[in-house]
Amino acid sequence: MASGQKPISTNLHARRPDSGGIEGPVISLLANHFLVRFDSSQRIFHYNVEISPNPSKEVARMIKQKLVMENPVMLSGAFPAYDGRKNLYSSVEFQNDRLEFYVSLPIPTSKTTLPNREFNDLLDKHQKLKLFRINIKLVSKFDGKELSSYLSKEGDDWVPLPQDYLHALDVILRESPTEKCISVGRSLYSNYMGGTKDIGGGAVGLRGFFQSLRPTQQGLALNVDFSVTAFHESIGVIPYLQKRLEFLRDLSQRKTRGLTGEEKKEVEKALKNIRVFVCHRESVQRYRVYGLTDEATENLWFADRDGKNLRLVTYFKEHYNYDIQFRNLPCLQISRSKPCYLPMELCMICEGQKFLGKLSDDQTARILKMGCQRPRERKAIIDGVMRGPVGPKSGIQGREFKLHVSGEMTRLNGRILQPPKLKLGDGGHVRDLTPSRHDRQWNLLDSHVFEGAQIERWALISFGGTSDQKSYIPKFINQLSQRCEQLGIFLNKNTIARPQFESTQVLNNVSLLESKLKKTHRAALNNLQLLICVMEKRHKGYADLKRIAETSIGVVSQCCLYPNLSKLSSQFLANLALKINAKVGGCTVALYNSLHSQIPRLLQSDEPVIFMGADVTHPHPLDDFSPSVAAVVGSMNWPAANKYVSRMRSQTHRQEIIQDLGAMVGELLEDFYQEVNKLPKRIIFFRDGVSETQFYKVLQEELQAIRGACSRFPDYKPLITFAVVQKRHHTRLFPFENDPSSTQTPFSDENIPPGTVVDTVITHPREFDFYLCSHWGVKGTSRPTHYHVLWDESQFTSDELQKLVYNLCYTFVRCTKPVSLVPPAYYAHLAAYRGRLYLDRAEPSAYMRSSPTLSRAAPPKATPLPKLSENVKKLMFYC
Repeated sequence: MASGQKPISTNLHARRPDSGGIEGPVISLLANHFLVRFDSSQRIFHYNVEISPNPSKEVARMIKQKLVMENPVMLSGAFPAYDGRKNLYSSVEFQNDRLEFYVSLPIPTSKTTLPNREFNDLLDKHQKLKLFRINIKLVSKFDGKELSSYLSKEGDDWVPLPQDYLHALDVILRESPTEKCISVGRSLYSNYMGGTKDIGGGAVGLRGFFQSLRPTQQGLALNVDFSVTAFHESIGVIPYLQKRLEFLRDLSQRKTRGLTGEEKKEVEKALKNIRVFVCHRESVQRYRVYGLTDEATENLWFADRDGKNLRLVTYFKEHYNYDIQFRNLPCLQISRSKPCYLPMELCMICEGQKFLGKLSDDQTARILKMGCQRPRERKAIIDGVMRGPVGPKSGIQGREFKLHVSGEMTRLNGRILQPPKLKLGDGGHVRDLTPSRHDRQWNLLDSHVFEGAQIERWALISFGGTSDQKSYIPKFINQLSQRCEQLGIFLNKNTIARPQFESTQVLNNVSLLESKLKKTHRAALNNLQLLICVMEKRHKGYADLKRIAETSIGVVSQCCLYPNLSKLSSQFLANLALKINAKVGGCTVALYNSLHSQIPRLLQSDEPVIFMGADVTHPHPLDDFSPSVAAVVGSMNWPAANKYVSRMRSQTHRQEIIQDLGAMVGELLEDFYQEVNKLPKRIIFFRDGVSETQFYKVLQEELQAIRGACSRFPDYKPLITFAVVQKRHHTRLFPFENDPSSTQTPFSDENIPPGTVVDTVITHPREFDFYLCSHWGVKGTSRPTHYHVLWDESQFTSDELQKLVYNLCYTFVRCTKPVSLVPPAYYAHLAAYRGRLYLDRAEPSAYMRSSPTLSRAAPPKATPLPKLSENVKKLMFYC
């Protein structure tokens, strides 16, 4: 910490500087926020619930329902809301502050040995009742007066949001949907919303809705959005494995087959943590799969209650007259510590389990298609949820707690910011242009990129491909070179060495791949500006290729696929050219009127500004081992501010705060000083990847780290603006048609136009945030980006910061249209993804190696990322 600098108080975050911006014509909109009116004098009684033995959330809800039905007097006739864990909220006080109840449910009791006693329970028709003890204790009572005064902006400006009342209302509004739907995070899924859709590989897509209570300028609002996610298909374990794993497709025809070591690992990975049941009755015991038995079913023995050893296969024949078919497959092991075995063929996958594991590209495409609705259809679905039998208005909780949820979306006005004038290269006929099309896209037909690179020394390597496909290469080189020339980029028509053709197998072998790439580099006398790699299809070896090129050899690379070479469209070649140009040091476009001329009150041409972006990417949800990867990028030129250098680091598994931020920011400031000969007067820092609950923890620690980095330079105290950027939120904006006849016009189902900004009504009651939709949504419904300023020493007005962010969205190097996310945050995301690739070797992933029976230990020390080569360190190799 720099001397004399105090830690930041969490209360001192940026307030809205004005009552919102005024620039740009007004547009009428609807937002998927539904106003919630509450009676601030309504008291809520918060009770703590302890249930033993400890049940699942599902069973806990059944216990609560039975308890309320059986004890109306003790509970004063209340219908309390319950979160399925420890919190119970009532609108009236119970008879006593401490209550104890006993509730029995028809759930078979779990026994210690299997299959002996357990199967008797399961396959017997007589279910035993299980007894639960419930202790309820009053924790606190509160009313809504503080929340009401917070929302009406009365009273002290620094009063924190009263979270307890807000959380209680959230649980209350969730009560009815949770009883009727499958709950996943803050979303709820139900067959009522259109049934399931098979997405292949043992998974089904299910439609549902997201709901969350938010404090906004108009008051308390319920944000409701359409949602889709993947669930495990509820079928037998054997047919499930046939669908999920390619090598088991023919399992039902080959009942005698066993599993190799590698296959067994794959099966275990596919089934681990999934819940199964062994018969078709509703309220039967469910088991979680911990792993597979070491032995095949054929060779399994167990001790019965008298200690006598029984062979599992014989036991099933004698007790159930059942011949086990798949004797060479292992059994499911369903206890963490004791030997408890279930034959796979007798198990069914329980319904309503969110799909664990990574979706394939095909599955992802099908899920995205299910969730991709044009604005009019999405709006109709959300309106249907609000009116429907499973939505937040469907229960009695509203009446019980005196809540009124509006059934209408929020009407509000947005504004449309005007596009900036852009500056292109000097060699073309068109030197400047203002994007005037409705989608704000521009083309480079008669123009050059702002700064075209000179690529004299480059090479091409091919992996796989038919002899026909390989014959496209000379034409591809020629046409790419011509397209580059039209865009003002020089790409030598001759590669430095003859194109090198390798088999796809090379991508499976890391050391062989490295030697082939080094051979290409040597052929170019170790002086190569660019390596183009053409692949037969997407391949996991891509990760190794990028890591070797950028850390071991020191060359930027551009990959493309053979299927795209067969058609060679002008658009494909232009996209490739723009990426290549940016990677080797050129840039696509600059703002005609530089930022300082657009915001003269704050910015000057001789007082440089650095724009920084930061993001953290975490490993896959099932991976409880791999490090997270943090990336920070910084602009290296002023006033153009369109070239960004990156820094990447691995850090503790799932750590949200960037551990090494001070060092990374310090290095970027040094690089900036070398390029501009001055340190920046202002640092404008865009932070992606932060959830709302972490805002002020991140601000406190990371702002301190940025200041610490600045204090390494003598007497250097730049003005810092720290804004969080969010794409993963559920606010959607729809054009509002006042005139009913306007539904006939062709644009009635269009998305909101690029430049639409909203900073009133649905934004934070006190803090400085806004929604900006900077891109044109071609598919589905546009998701505006949410910018939330947590700290602002420059004291931007709403108009100034909104214009700054929107203008920057036109400077992204990879395309000729404004992007949906401010470029520094976008580049940080790409750089963090590249860091993740460096860790993703072609070997099996870490979470497959972890033992199925061990509980989660503390995550290991993060494997450091390989060091970038000096040749690529200052280039935009990640874009």
